[in-house]
Amino acid sequence: MRLLRLWPDESHFDFMRFRRVTFPLSAVMSVVTVLLFVTVGLNFGIDFKGGTLVELQAKPGHTADVAEIRHTANGFGFGETEVQELGGQGQVLVRFPLQPGEQGQTAVMQKAHAAFDAGYDFRRTETVGPRVSGELVQSGTIGVVLSVLAVLLYLWFRFERELALGAIVGTLHDIVLTVGVFIITRIEFNMTSIAAILTIVGYSLNETVVVFDRTRELMRRYKTIPVVELLNLSINSTMSRTVMTSLSTTLSLVALVLFGGEAIKGFAVVMLCGVVICTYSAIFVSTPALIYIGLRLSGAKASQRESGLPQAAE
Repeated sequence: MRLLRLWPDESHFDFMRFRRVTFPLSAVMSVVTVLLFVTVGLNFGIDFKGGTLVELQAKPGHTADVAEIRHTANGFGFGETEVQELGGQGQVLVRFPLQPGEQGQTAVMQKAHAAFDAGYDFRRTETVGPRVSGELVQSGTIGVVLSVLAVLLYLWFRFERELALGAIVGTLHDIVLTVGVFIITRIEFNMTSIAAILTIVGYSLNETVVVFDRTRELMRRYKTIPVVELLNLSINSTMSRTVMTSLSTTLSLVALVLFGGEAIKGFAVVMLCGVVICTYSAIFVSTPALIYIGLRLSGAKASQRESGLPQAAE
């Protein structure tokens, strides 16, 4: 029985020739993301901002009217209320801002029930106070920072200096662009989003380690091969595994996006974009970074010392 091959075993595609386009492009996208983060910011959810979230489902025979719900909710006098239709099947998400005082959120729910009980069922209600939201922001930030530092520390000890620096560049690139997905799509950033970022960091680490392990193996086998040729060989020899992993993960995430429901849709969309970013990064960011960092093979180093002449990275 013939096995399915998504990528030929003996491929010789020149991936490194695209580095003069992909590397500057990634740098520009990273800078733009940082600027958007400073100017626009994330769309923080109720976990971080505090307030009350209500998911409404229109009762049989009743049509969900987003404009009417928004007008009614804003008339409560609790500030600007966000109203979002979910899926087009009579589901509506209403977010009330944080109210002062211990009874502030209770008053919100009382008025919401009085106004919407006739035409809607209350499917979900979440209330987060200012103290809890502040603690979640602090613990979430600390968790992400410590996790990223642990991954970067692992990469530093896992590889030689040049390979470690390339892996760190790729991992930071993936984190920044994933945050950019949140900013551009305006997907709500909550505790689930932190889980998505940490999962993407793990996926990025996995993709990079696979390619760089092969790079290190080939460095020991071929002492004088040009660096560009060696990096192309590393990517081509692991490309079958990369395609299979990314494709299987993508199919699973597409299923979650289409059939997972609104509660998990944001997480699945970000993860789907993250898989694309990590796969692209492992091939067109982390690996080309080794050329600019100045990766040298042991045979090339010895030849350079004997000749006393500088040797180009390529």
